[in-house]
Amino acid sequence: MKITVFGATGGTGVELVRQALEAGHAVTAVVRSAADFPAGVEVVRADVMDPAAIEPAVAGRDVVISALGHRPGAHEPVCAPAAESIIQAMRAAGVRRLVVVTAAGHIKDSHDGFVTARILKPLLWWFLRAAWTDFVATDRIVAASGLDWTIMRPPRLTDGGARPYRTALDHTVRGGSSISRTDLATATLAAATDPATVGHAVALGY
Repeated sequence: MKITVFGATGGTGVELVRQALEAGHAVTAVVRSAADFPAGVEVVRADVMDPAAIEPAVAGRDVVISALGHRPGAHEPVCAPAAESIIQAMRAAGVRRLVVVTAAGHIKDSHDGFVTARILKPLLWWFLRAAWTDFVATDRIVAASGLDWTIMRPPRLTDGGARPYRTALDHTVRGGSSISRTDLATATLAAATDPATVGHAVALGY
């Protein structure tokens, strides 16, 4: 499978690239500036906000994965405009499969417990308003893209290794308050090849 990864230098992106290579996929990493990757990775330097610049990096690929994150401390949206640009480039290139990582924290869900719904999430909204507003817009843009999309919704990310995790389609994972970047990458690659996830959000957690 030919995969293009945006956000390839981030914690999740690095794991996506590593695991995709180990699985025998052809990987293209789109980066803004020079970065070191394992042998075999095609590195494309381009501004993700420029659809024409990234179109060659998505053309002919089987799946495009965005693991871009909101910049800590930033107030301007990042993920939403990047999603718009990626979608525009994919449409121009005739590529349909898109997997985008956002988050679970901004989602109000019936599977949330009382403490999570009434205390934790409202409190986190106060501190993470810019990032979560960006994710809300990203989810909306991706869902309206007309592409074969899947949104990955992880909870708090950790640097732990692989362990058993749970997933839920279009619901948050009850009690799933964390997931390692390793397992998020594993689940993202699995979703990319699973037709059952097209047009859905996949939540995960321990």
